Amino acid sequence: MCSKEGRPFDYSYVVKDAYQNLDFGHKSTSDGKVVTGDYHVLLPDGRNQTVVYTADGYNGYQAQVAYHGVAKYPEGKPYALAPSYGSPIPTYKAPTPVYGTPAPTYEEPQALYGAPEY
Repeated sequence: MCSKEGRPFDYSYVVKDAYQNLDFGHKSTSDGKVVTGDYHVLLPDGRNQTVVYTADGYNGYQAQVAYHGVAKYPEGKPYALAPSYGSPIPTYKAPTPVYGTPAPTYEEPQALYGAPEY
């Protein structure tokens, strides 16, 4: 059991923007010992999720979650990859060699020994 008591409060906010399809809010109150409240959010599938909760030092956080409405999903279309570019076009001409056949850079080796004797 929690020995510290909080301060009483009342807190709430609501956001509703039809252009962005946003609808959510939160309301919470406390007597210093028990916090009660609820919050709601409009889900992307069109349902509204509502959570009603209580929280205190003995029982902890307890919530009841409810969904209102029917989930609606847009009809899926098969994905087809479309090429966004064609084959590359060369922007340069092939190089031409500027060198000939290499000449040897060494001298013919000299024999260090004479012809064999029989």
